[in-house]
Amino acid sequence: MPGMLEGKSVLITGGGSGIGRATALAATREGANVAVADVDRDGAEHTAELITRAGGRALALQVDVTNEAQVEAMVAAAEDAFDGLDGAFNNAGISRGRDYQPGMLTGDLPLQAWRDVLDVNLDGVFLCLRQELKQMIPRARGSIVNTASVAGLIGLAGASPYTASKHAVIGLTKASALEYAESGVRINALCPGYVRTPMTQGTATDEVHASRMARTPMSRYGVPEEVAEMVVWLLSDRSSFCTGSSFTVGGGIEAG
Repeated sequence: MPGMLEGKSVLITGGGSGIGRATALAATREGANVAVADVDRDGAEHTAELITRAGGRALALQVDVTNEAQVEAMVAAAEDAFDGLDGAFNNAGISRGRDYQPGMLTGDLPLQAWRDVLDVNLDGVFLCLRQELKQMIPRARGSIVNTASVAGLIGLAGASPYTASKHAVIGLTKASALEYAESGVRINALCPGYVRTPMTQGTATDEVHASRMARTPMSRYGVPEEVAEMVVWLLSDRSSFCTGSSFTVGGGIEAG
């Protein structure tokens, strides 16, 4: 039985680990050719190797999504490698910038820490989205998924840059989805909750882990593979009547 993405080609940023890697592997399982992009070249190449081992076709790309020229080259390379681009998962992101201390309040936040997060999480999504639309609009089809977060739906104290960036991603997704609703290109946002990835585990203390679980009705972390299933569905034609929406995979956190 053909997979949900059989014969399609997709681009995934932040594909060198975590949710990006899990989505790349799930998309491969569903029949897609996958361009894996990450600022970490080794991570991107390892994901591509895993895809190849699974019998899929992959392209590994190193990219800084805050660099306009690199983003343009990335999208062009993905399109050239697979003779078109059917889907994109704009997933690259960071949780904190330089000179940031965990739990730092907004009034104490260095400007550089704010800019670092917005540069990657918002400007990076915008730069990718703009180039992807240039490839997809002439073909009158495509699906784009932008990674936001439950922090784009609620506030997280001590994480104002991250929270602001993810709220902005949802706003960008809604506005662009309305602009292109009749073009054949769909644009949606993904809002993961607390998922067991290098970003969430990082330097988190036992107290932080306990606080996260207290906010999550299912009382556990998600795993990247659970989030990947939602992304694959959104990239596929099975979600053909979905655009401008925010899809949460968070163990019920948004319901609290």
